[in-house]
Amino acid sequence: MRLLVMGGTWFLGKHIAEGALARGWEVTTFNRGLSGRDVDGVEAVHGDRTNRIDLERLAWQGPWDAVIDTSSSELPPRDVLAAATALRPAARRWVHISTVSVYEGWPHQPLSDTSPLLECPPDADESYGYTGADGSPTQYGFQKAGGERAVTEVFGGAAVLLRPGVILGPGEYVGRLPWWLERAKRGGRILAPAPAEQRIQPVDVRDVARFALDQAAGSASGGFNVTHPEGITFRSFLEACLAETGGAGAPAWVDPAVLIEQGVKQWTELPLWRTHAGVWAVDSSRAVAMGLQCRPLAETVRDTWRWWAGDGRPVDHPRWAEHGIAPEKEAKMLASL
Repeated sequence: MRLLVMGGTWFLGKHIAEGALARGWEVTTFNRGLSGRDVDGVEAVHGDRTNRIDLERLAWQGPWDAVIDTSSSELPPRDVLAAATALRPAARRWVHISTVSVYEGWPHQPLSDTSPLLECPPDADESYGYTGADGSPTQYGFQKAGGERAVTEVFGGAAVLLRPGVILGPGEYVGRLPWWLERAKRGGRILAPAPAEQRIQPVDVRDVARFALDQAAGSASGGFNVTHPEGITFRSFLEACLAETGGAGAPAWVDPAVLIEQGVKQWTELPLWRTHAGVWAVDSSRAVAMGLQCRPLAETVRDTWRWWAGDGRPVDHPRWAEHGIAPEKEAKMLASL
């Protein structure tokens, strides 16, 4: 099996490259060579995927049985279309890492793989779409929906579209789980969003990587929601963070209405917290039927802490600074309860 990974040096792309090598596959990675280090054992090709000449040069390195694209999150659909078109003669299948944000109803409504998608042309530029007044839909969601259309237009029934929600695990670059781990380690009263029994559905990066590789080698097509089918309660999640870090703390569960009234930003200041009804109601049964297996999220917490407390060095990313409530703001809120 010959695989091309678009990206391949950090987080999901790195886990995919390492997992493919462990299966005995021949792996080529394509990236700019600016973020992270190439995985030992791959054939690394450096270039800019928005550059036509670089894409043509890459295509000459083929053919590949499949492409797994992990590096299109910041690209407009027209650039995804250009890459897919340039590589189509050299690749049999295309596994595209997308997002649940492509759905019209996210995050307000429960979702399945057949829920309506946002509309975006496959050749749209970065200006297409908008972000709603309440934060949904998002321009990002429109752009990713257009990227899906671009891949499907070129690869047809050989296109696989994976739609994760939140991906956590060793190597995380966004900072959601590392922030909670550091907060648990600090101890004391911890501002926590009620209800404590709310189930959340993040998925481990290693499980997404394994499923992507399975689909690269398979024959299925179309979209798959890649979310944890069982999930974990917020209480169990924070208990796992405290247990792994040894933090002497206890959550103070606060009603969401109070958090909102006090100006706590959902999704970022308290990572993974969002009040919308559909945000953690994404059905992944089609993916499960096709072999998606998700480890207990307590294991994800454990392994992420071991990585983070060891030599955890995520790639610098602007989203890292968005996550986590300032200690002074948290202390003021806790004192007012």
